[in-house]
Amino acid sequence: MAFVDYYKILEVDKNATEKDIKNAYRKLARKYHPDLNPNDPEANRKFQEINEANEVLTDPEKRKKYDQYGENWQHADAYEQARQQQQQSRTYSGYSGSEPGSGGFNFESFGNEGGDFSDFFQSMFGGAGGGGGRRQARYRGQDYNAELQLTLQEAATTHKQTLTVNGKSIRITIPAGVENGQTIKISGHGAPGANGGPNGDLYITFLIADDLRFKRNGSDLIATTKIDLYTAVLGGEITVDTLTGQVKLKVKPETQNNTKVKLKGKGFPVYKKDGEFGDLYLTFDVQLPTNLTEQQKDLFKQLANS
Repeated sequence: MAFVDYYKILEVDKNATEKDIKNAYRKLARKYHPDLNPNDPEANRKFQEINEANEVLTDPEKRKKYDQYGENWQHADAYEQARQQQQQSRTYSGYSGSEPGSGGFNFESFGNEGGDFSDFFQSMFGGAGGGGGRRQARYRGQDYNAELQLTLQEAATTHKQTLTVNGKSIRITIPAGVENGQTIKISGHGAPGANGGPNGDLYITFLIADDLRFKRNGSDLIATTKIDLYTAVLGGEITVDTLTGQVKLKVKPETQNNTKVKLKGKGFPVYKKDGEFGDLYLTFDVQLPTNLTEQQKDLFKQLANS
């Protein structure tokens, strides 16, 4: 697998602080966000690379492995496990290090940060040499983590999206009703296993942007709609927005400001329950009239004195 330079992707140097990395990520994420670059596959690929780089470099443990092992960082745990097993084996045998002609491997020579791990990883993960004919241990591949940003409207419909993780395009079906921050697992789409071991898994976390019209509360939606004073006093019919379009709504006479009404079944779809929806809760914001004529003012004076 080709080495991916996460520092280069985020346009920061290797001594960058966590704050520097986060600032660089935000700047680039805004630049390449799919909403600002519709129908641009290259921008979408770049956006996924930025998310992947940010996910690794803002995780102290993953960044440490990446800095120490470079392109082989995803096999760091397997290396440490194999090194410990080898050391234990040699301790039990009454020696340490490798013996000339034994076909063994001197793990101690790779114990310092910045050391050359290439021979070890080639023998262990490249399927060549280093085993002296012995069966090599199988190791499960590293898990991948990715973030996928959605609008509220996108999260409300079952649809397919393609995302790029570590240079590989994966097409997934996103069920309607996913929550902000919800993580799903795609089995077998992580890093390849070593020596015939199983692949890791892919974990995708959904990030749902705030919506200008609706606030989400589980499967319910909350919104505010303006009505004029005359409709509030006399009653009438208004048109209101829902997530799936506009509907007509009757307003009762003498409706007070901040009155709440419920539109049953006009909320958000319930996750993985076809045909089930939450409710839409509307709050009426009564608007006072402006630029009144003298005649209109007189009418209000009459009402005030009645």
